[in-house]
Amino acid sequence: MGSAKNSTTAARKARIEEMRRAEQSRERRNRILTITASAVVVAGLVAGAIVLVQSQSDDSTAADGKGNGKGHFVTGSDGVRTWKGTLGRNHVVKTVSYPMEPPVGGDHNQVWMNCNGDVYTKALNNMNAVHSLEHGAVWVTYTSKAEKADVDALAAKVKKTPYTLMSPDDKQKDPIMLSAWGHQRTVTGAKDPNVDKFFAKFVQGEQTPEPGAACTGGLGQ
Repeated sequence: MGSAKNSTTAARKARIEEMRRAEQSRERRNRILTITASAVVVAGLVAGAIVLVQSQSDDSTAADGKGNGKGHFVTGSDGVRTWKGTLGRNHVVKTVSYPMEPPVGGDHNQVWMNCNGDVYTKALNNMNAVHSLEHGAVWVTYTSKAEKADVDALAAKVKKTPYTLMSPDDKQKDPIMLSAWGHQRTVTGAKDPNVDKFFAKFVQGEQTPEPGAACTGGLGQ
């Protein structure tokens, strides 16, 4: 009798010990899960904070006009200068300082200049015109040194050509220049055969970041 009771007591103690070990094991697992979950949450918060800071930094950089990176023009055998470097595509509201005049790309205003064969008589805001280039437009610019006959002839050509625009720009170095996204060249006048070549290659050309985007519904003068 005593032996049976002792056996029952020993079995009960064994079950209790087993249950205690199981409970301790569950507590350890729960602690591990809690620590892991907390670590994941903290990591997520840290990552979110980093992304937010970087985003704010990027926005600030772009808005200050420094989001275009460094680069330089490389002139091809056809006389077209191609920009080798980063051209930002952020929409910004503050003034962007471009590394070339007229600019061939970079961060820009969210509203484009109408470029459906539009001829402007006053200088444009570069930030709006660059958005037109992003849509695949060719931008014809000229200084006061350009011959009136050339200006008139080029204006007539632009008016007949969708995805083009034209405006004066006395800040540029040459009397007549043609610009597309990432590309630019000087021409001697309206009869220069390079005018037609540039139009044929770059009006909605392969360089276009946003092919098919509208050239109407933007800004006008």
